Amino acid sequence: MQQSLNPWITSPATDNAEEATDTHRPPAAVISSPLRGMVEPDAADRLARRTLTGSAALWITGTHGGSGESRIADLLHGARVTDHCWPVLQDGSEPRVLLVCRADIRGLTTARSALTQWAAGASPEVDLLGLAILADAPGKTPKALRDFAAIVGGGAPRLWTLPWVEAWRHGDNTPPTAREYQRFITDVAALATDTTPTTH
Repeated sequence: MQQSLNPWITSPATDNAEEATDTHRPPAAVISSPLRGMVEPDAADRLARRTLTGSAALWITGTHGGSGESRIADLLHGARVTDHCWPVLQDGSEPRVLLVCRADIRGLTTARSALTQWAAGASPEVDLLGLAILADAPGKTPKALRDFAAIVGGGAPRLWTLPWVEAWRHGDNTPPTAREYQRFITDVAALATDTTPTTH
């Protein structure tokens, strides 16, 4: 999703549309690291930290229960869930993280708090790839929620808005074929295997 103005930053991003290639590249990060002067959310609104063992190409962090954390992890090779906590790795390395929420007011509010926590430098050191917002119901998302999602997503390095998958309600775990999911999987796979960290 392209945004002309990002309310989280003071100057608009510049477009580098000099190259047109046949291969898709993930959208460029506008906010790639914590911002100076950002005030962290109240303690009750922050995601907890959890020390995790093992490794993963990508850690999926749902910002609330029912966010779709496990569903997204199942779609992405080498991904593991963090059970709604910022991951802290035992070996001290910086984990790559994708935040996930639902497109309802609760989900978007918790995502805003998590992004504010990260932007304020109050989260553990993570390489945050972005935020995936999953539809919370079939049909078109109401305009007020779409607008709020755009504002919340402006605080993430990247934003993916993903449609409702009816088959998941019936226990069908086949990966969705919707274009938005295919693009999302391609984007995240490229970012998760990139050897250059996206945040510092």
